[in-house]
Amino acid sequence: MMQLTRRRSLQLITAASVLAAFPRLAAALEREAGGYYRTGSGVRVKHVGPFTAKVYAISHYMRELPPTKSKPAVIAMDTDKSLSWRLLRDLEAKQIRDALRDGYAMNGYTDRAKIDQLLGAFTKGPPENTLITITYSSTSKSTTIAVAGDGTATIPGIDFMRGTWSIWLGKIDQPELGDALIQRIPDTPKVGG
Repeated sequence: MMQLTRRRSLQLITAASVLAAFPRLAAALEREAGGYYRTGSGVRVKHVGPFTAKVYAISHYMRELPPTKSKPAVIAMDTDKSLSWRLLRDLEAKQIRDALRDGYAMNGYTDRAKIDQLLGAFTKGPPENTLITITYSSTSKSTTIAVAGDGTATIPGIDFMRGTWSIWLGKIDQPELGDALIQRIPDTPKVGG
């Protein structure tokens, strides 16, 4: 009986040490200076035959976290959110436009006028290190793209936001990228705000 009590005591001491080292696992994801949570980051790669090329580094941010950790929950959630990508190589505007157009088609989003409006932000080939942001405002229900050194566009509608977020978090030829973009969201919802 004494040995069982010692074992239990060691388990409790170990558990207390872990909790002291990692207070509130759900609180491990803290808001950044701008009031957003960075939910994850990854690198978009393109496979061409036996070769792999890194295309851009991308991070995802949300003002509020979804009730469950899932890509569909992030796509559907009507909260301020942003995708920020930095090119890791020079690209032609047509390459980006074609890739985004393919992403919308793969995910079943077909409003050509809205898609063309977003793609219009790419008028010239962006060089390596160009920053591209896609931001959704839940207040205005609009998605804005800004391509550093090039164009911007603002497109209305929750449908367009969901279609756009599906490019990275829906059907994609690199599903692990979507997983990386939500990796930091806690497995259980945050309790008490």
